[in-house]
Amino acid sequence: MRIAVTTPTGKVGSRVTELLIQAGVRPTLLLRDPSKLSPETAGKVRAVRCDQRDTDAVVEATKGVDALFWAEALDLDPDPVATYALMGANAARAIQHNGIGRIVFLSSVGAEKRHGVGEIDGLARTEEQLDRLQIPVTHLRCGYFFSNLLMNLPQLRQGVLATPFPVDHPMPWVDPRDIGDVAVARLLHAGWSGRQVQAVHGPCDITFAQAAEIVSQATGRPVEAVQIGDGELRKALSDSGLGAKQVEAVVGMSAGLTEDFTPEDERCVLTTTPTSLGAWAHAVLRPLLA
Repeated sequence: MRIAVTTPTGKVGSRVTELLIQAGVRPTLLLRDPSKLSPETAGKVRAVRCDQRDTDAVVEATKGVDALFWAEALDLDPDPVATYALMGANAARAIQHNGIGRIVFLSSVGAEKRHGVGEIDGLARTEEQLDRLQIPVTHLRCGYFFSNLLMNLPQLRQGVLATPFPVDHPMPWVDPRDIGDVAVARLLHAGWSGRQVQAVHGPCDITFAQAAEIVSQATGRPVEAVQIGDGELRKALSDSGLGAKQVEAVVGMSAGLTEDFTPEDERCVLTTTPTSLGAWAHAVLRPLLA
């Protein structure tokens, strides 16, 4: 079985790569800088230099592939939604050109709205482009990554968990490694067909207020969740150097995921994954905040 993996050094892609190697697969890894792979990993994979924005490069890198894990990584792109759509078009072309038979796509909760969810609108465009191929595709609609908290380390050290979400709004939170587990189960099993949507919701829905309490208990540092307004968020993002479309891509996510929105996919045994935020925070955040 020949499986290709994009973003293999990312939070989810690295887990996908690790598990495929452990399963006896020598995956093809698409990444812009193969030197980022550890020597141990590099010796067990086929690493291909590839930018997902480059159509010809994606087509060439996926020749001979039976299954594809497709995740789209941004790098300060001036228009995130347009870049996601471009990458989705490149994936679709490569799949058609190379006759790839099975795709697992890293999407997001909120993509089902199709419009009005900021950056997630770009993932919805990719879902639509893959759906038009009418081949087996699984869209993983994932919750809020635990690892997003790593972007808040300076604030967490000051006892603040700032968020544009209402602090009492429950939503699915998930460990990226658990998403990798689900993705690999899909990649290795050839017994499914058609268009599939599988949410990855983590163990339970939690609010940011609850998340702050969990982080406090796991790290021994008191943390309080504080909601920041859209204006304050826009200013902070602009001051950090982001352009207008980048700013709106971020701001639009919180509004789109809270205003009259309930995830299309209900929480059930299929969508629930095991790792708790407390366990993750104790293992990952506690050493960083010590």
